[in-house]
Amino acid sequence: MVSDDISQIGAAINGGHPERAEQLSRAALAVHPGRPDLTLMLAISLHMQRRVSDALPFYAELAQGSESSINWNNYGTALLETGHQGEAVKAFARAVELDPSNITPKRQLGLLLIELRDYLTARHLLLDVVAADPDSLEARVDAARACCYCQDQEGAEDLLRRWRQWVPFNDDDLQLSLAQVLTLKNDIPDAVEVLEDLLARWPGQFDVRLLLANHYERLNRLDDADAVLVPVLRAGSGASNVQTREARHVVATLAMRRGDATAARDLLEVTGPESEGSFNHYYLLASAYDKLGETSKAMEALQVAHRMEAAERSFDSPEFFVPGAPAMPVDAPRVTAEQVARWPQLIAPEMHDSPVFVVGFPRSGTTLLEQVLDAHPGLQSMDENPFFNRLAGILGNHDRRILDDLSVLRQFDVDELRKRYHAMVDERIQRNWDARLVDKNPLNMQWLPMMVRLFPQAKFVLAVRHPCDVLLSCYMQSFRSSALAAACGSLERLAHAYVETMQCWLDEVAILQPSVMVSRYEDLVDDFPQQVSRIAAFLELEDSAPMLAFDQHARGKAYIATPSYSQVIEPVNRRAVGRWHKYREQFEPLLPILEPMLRHWGYDSSPA
Repeated sequence: MVSDDISQIGAAINGGHPERAEQLSRAALAVHPGRPDLTLMLAISLHMQRRVSDALPFYAELAQGSESSINWNNYGTALLETGHQGEAVKAFARAVELDPSNITPKRQLGLLLIELRDYLTARHLLLDVVAADPDSLEARVDAARACCYCQDQEGAEDLLRRWRQWVPFNDDDLQLSLAQVLTLKNDIPDAVEVLEDLLARWPGQFDVRLLLANHYERLNRLDDADAVLVPVLRAGSGASNVQTREARHVVATLAMRRGDATAARDLLEVTGPESEGSFNHYYLLASAYDKLGETSKAMEALQVAHRMEAAERSFDSPEFFVPGAPAMPVDAPRVTAEQVARWPQLIAPEMHDSPVFVVGFPRSGTTLLEQVLDAHPGLQSMDENPFFNRLAGILGNHDRRILDDLSVLRQFDVDELRKRYHAMVDERIQRNWDARLVDKNPLNMQWLPMMVRLFPQAKFVLAVRHPCDVLLSCYMQSFRSSALAAACGSLERLAHAYVETMQCWLDEVAILQPSVMVSRYEDLVDDFPQQVSRIAAFLELEDSAPMLAFDQHARGKAYIATPSYSQVIEPVNRRAVGRWHKYREQFEPLLPILEPMLRHWGYDSSPA
């Protein structure tokens, strides 16, 4: 009887004897050809023997002759394991179509689409999985990964806000996946916590060591980074070629941090990129060339880096990289004097109850200013956060027309928006209510109307630096923001982005008349005590002395989440002043574009 055959086959499968199960399945099918249950048993027995290619035709037979979501999911799994990604997408999609409540194919399809870089569709599917199983950390980690790839940092934050409630994880692979997603979110201290716990139980997992080494460098724990890499680089360690290359890149980064650009360059040239599409290799190589004065090679490496990064970033934000895209993609609406004249007079916080906003084009010295301010006991800063982008999103989701004319906001509206702002701040830091908040985010300058609408008495510190030095520093940097990465895609586009952003700021300052102090980077490093006193006076701080030791204060921080993390733990110096002169050949065509801002800020473009 067939039932007896199925019982015997099932016992062989459950007992871990797939070869016996295969024999019994084939024998039963010879007597009862085409039976779906026996065909499934044969496919499973072959699959258990890792003969997936042999199992594939039987999975296909089961799927194509049925309306079963389970059969199509099994077929998709076999297609995926045999390298047929395109066909696997179709099979998983059919499984989801047949039974939208079956989250297994939905998750499989979502993860596969991440691999295929269809991030938006993957995010939609994986958020559905979370909705169906909200208590699953695995589902949340998967969806948060997709959110990060879609530049939806807020969505990822919401998904993983309470990740500690799942401790202990009892799943090492899931714990590593969580650490990877926390890394994508730039939550480096949390990622280190997860990785260090994992390494204690799984010391032979080299991917854990590599990620931890990268994070130790970001936390300025250079000796710890060296130590955690030792087993990976040891002869005969068993590390894969990719893992070995990744380890050597960390070593090269550490060499750069210790001032040995020659060693870094030599190691990078020999090692090559960590993997196909690794644009960070070329950014690091360009940095080494720059330190060594090999400017032509630095520019060649940067051109490769930006070309490769644009190809990667175009998957999550294609609109930023198409021909004719704005130089600096931004969704912030502009304001007119007529609109501001209609703004009703509302109750708002006084200056001492308002944040201090530090703004400026990226790489203008905003992080240095933030660390200087944070060293004062009467001030408290935090990592960069796009709070005003998020507030704009809240308004836009309610009614886009509000963003186009903030005069429609009434007292209740601005009170609620300020509450939202402070709630987001409280999620990021433990507030010291005896200190004024310092909100440093360079491109908050694009949201000046909303900032002034919510905090009309706030003080703004605008960081200004020679535009050519700003552009060079930006061009040599990979930014997390796809919009900013797109703007930095070429020096010409970057020059236009700088001028447009600065001109917009100047226009809106003229209309809104906020309280602004301009801090020139060159003046700050030339006469640090005097400039610190000037900043303290502007902010109405009585004692500027604590700010003079900002570098000591910064070294005591667990984490500084900006590209300048390695510079701001050093005392002020002039090393970054006038760097662009080494690249004058590349900058000559940009000077006419930059001329309005060079003139406005009083910067000289003549040869050094």
